[in-house]
Amino acid sequence: MKILGKFRNIVLERGDDLFYLTMNRPQRRNALSLDHLKELQTGLDIIGESDALGVIISGAGPVFSAGHDFSDMVDANLPEMRHLLWTCTKVMLSLGEIPQVTMAKVHALATAAGAQLVASCDLVVASTQAGFAAPGGRGGWFCHTPMVAISRSIGQKRAMEMSLCGDVIDAKTAAEWGLVNKVVEPESLDEAAVELMRRATRGSAFSKGVGKATLHKTMEMSLKDAYALAVETMASMSQSADAKEGMASFLEKRKPNWANC
Repeated sequence: MKILGKFRNIVLERGDDLFYLTMNRPQRRNALSLDHLKELQTGLDIIGESDALGVIISGAGPVFSAGHDFSDMVDANLPEMRHLLWTCTKVMLSLGEIPQVTMAKVHALATAAGAQLVASCDLVVASTQAGFAAPGGRGGWFCHTPMVAISRSIGQKRAMEMSLCGDVIDAKTAAEWGLVNKVVEPESLDEAAVELMRRATRGSAFSKGVGKATLHKTMEMSLKDAYALAVETMASMSQSADAKEGMASFLEKRKPNWANC
């Protein structure tokens, strides 16, 4: 694999068709400082503009991510705090907006904005040793922004429990609640992440990119509006080269040759 860029807080590597982005502040439990968030955004911009199929995001050290870095925040005034939180929000939105499949590979604890990052990814594979929490509810500063992403994964009642109680939920519970796709033993985490990513990136990358964007939009719409968008998008995409190739290869019982257009 090839290491890209000169970063202080992340490591960005490119394999044949996948990126691997590692949060690399183990001494700070991969807390999301403003500089760290800016580097994450730069990394996602590089990935989004590439021909890669996906990115697997992980954390170095004993914690996946402890959320925001309070040393950045404790003395911040209101404009500074807004800037930091909007920078974080842009990162979280980018995970859904880039056409590539985004995956969190969670080996350990992910709390607050760290759990928000997990929830913002398309797919999540977690170790049995992982845990997830939005601890602000049991302290003095509620996890407002993390719960935007988390609640969309786990639903209202579980989001209320997670945010109000602030307790850590284990990986099995996170999977049952819908925050995690797959839970495996620690020694199988790398293999399981790549295996799921390979299944999620087979087929037409062009079709998946449009499909991912449309799915995100329809989830925010009424049922009627969601169908209106889905019908128009699916009808339009039927005229793409890859849609026609997919249908033809199925009927002709052969492997497709994707043009990615």
